[in-house]
Amino acid sequence: MKNSEWHTSARSRWEDNADHWHSKSVEMWTSGSRRAIIPFFTKHIERGDAVADLGCGDGYGSFLLFEKGYVVTGMDFSEKMVKIAKKQERDSLSFVQGDLRSLPFQDEQFQAVMAINSVEWTEDPLHTLNEIERIVSPDGYICIGLLGPTAHPRENAYPRLHGENVICNTMMPWELEKLAGEKGWKKVDEEWVYKKGVTSSLTETLPSELKQALTFMTLFMFQK
Repeated sequence: MKNSEWHTSARSRWEDNADHWHSKSVEMWTSGSRRAIIPFFTKHIERGDAVADLGCGDGYGSFLLFEKGYVVTGMDFSEKMVKIAKKQERDSLSFVQGDLRSLPFQDEQFQAVMAINSVEWTEDPLHTLNEIERIVSPDGYICIGLLGPTAHPRENAYPRLHGENVICNTMMPWELEKLAGEKGWKKVDEEWVYKKGVTSSLTETLPSELKQALTFMTLFMFQK
């Protein structure tokens, strides 16, 4: 698929999905698959820092960061998502429409960036990581949540096996970690989010690569 086609198809997908996503967002962030993200983030990022939430969806995760004391700018590809998110705007919490291919921010504008399940929907992940790096201050932090091998949304990449165009890349957590290492980013922390039925007692003795292999999502904290 040409870049412009991917771009157009991805935007259409998330415009169409905005209402459905919004209907389940609070549950995901408070008790579902995203409940570990904010505690993971706050372990490493100082309150008061300027933070970008890239691929913020309806903005509920951005709102939770704001509640923790960060100055937050949420960005999403979908204009409809941003329209929903803007209902939460206030001092220190704002939202803009933008594209991970060309982020609408200045160089080194943020002390930290959060990108949860958004890199997967870009055609050129390395270019996306370069753009993320550009807007983070020296020694700043980059928190990325990447879908693991067991994540149901990965089915969006399956049609490629029939020669069809897709808008979800197949990058694995270990591949993201390798790209980050090649860029000189330091891995500060890693956490694993599993589907129901997988308990810590089943995974605690496994090495990192096997933990990643079982995940719904792997959370990484890198330092630029």
